[in-house]
Amino acid sequence: MSAFVFTLRDEPAQRLDLAPLVPQRLKGLREADIAAIALNTTRERVTVGDVFALRPGDSAQLRFEGGSARFDRVGAEMAEGEIAVDGAVGAQAGRLMHGGRLTIGGDAGPWAGSGMRNGVVEIKGDAGDRLGGPLAGETAGMRGGVLIVRGNAGERAGDRLRRGTILIDGAAGSCLGSRMIAGTVIVGGAAGALPGYLMARGSLVLGGGAAALSPTFADCGVHDLVANALLAGFVRPFSRDLAAILTCPLRRLLGDMAVIGRGEIFYPAR
Repeated sequence: MSAFVFTLRDEPAQRLDLAPLVPQRLKGLREADIAAIALNTTRERVTVGDVFALRPGDSAQLRFEGGSARFDRVGAEMAEGEIAVDGAVGAQAGRLMHGGRLTIGGDAGPWAGSGMRNGVVEIKGDAGDRLGGPLAGETAGMRGGVLIVRGNAGERAGDRLRRGTILIDGAAGSCLGSRMIAGTVIVGGAAGALPGYLMARGSLVLGGGAAALSPTFADCGVHDLVANALLAGFVRPFSRDLAAILTCPLRRLLGDMAVIGRGEIFYPAR
């Protein structure tokens, strides 16, 4: 059966909360029921039918034809199935997601994958600041799953990462992996200043080499670790280029010694 398709009528005049449009919430609903769902907005009340033309199909596979930077919380709390967006999305895509797959064809706004626990999010464009990071008042960011960015990521990607894997094919902004608790972040391109700032545990892999590191990291020499070869096998289905970085000898640094110092940063030994 083909996917259930939402075709954008016009560019939204205000921000839209698309969190209600996930497979587990649409299961068993008729087309008219879905069209009548209200979308939280900033000014005027609108429904799904006001914003999208609907083409019924399998509610376990949702497709949005046309994206917008005003599409907030796409795939939030998704538990199963698939969602594909043919374009950009706004803030908090995949927030608190705990299953399924979300594919974004363009750029994503800040806090993509925030608090996600399981599943896969793939962003084919660039990602905004605080990729996988917590919202204000939260003690942990992403807690599981795989978050993939085919382009570049903004500042503080992986902030307070608790579990899971973040893969960035391009470059990343400053403070990559700041305050990490655990988990893995791999970047293919250059990273901004202070990667691993105040990280307690976890692993950062900087394919583009060492950035402006904090002096509170200790150089442990060059290693060719079995653990990295095993990690490469996990990463390869998502990104062959990032997996290739892990199969080379890597310099290893421990830190951040300003906190408990059990995190690690790897970068190619050139």
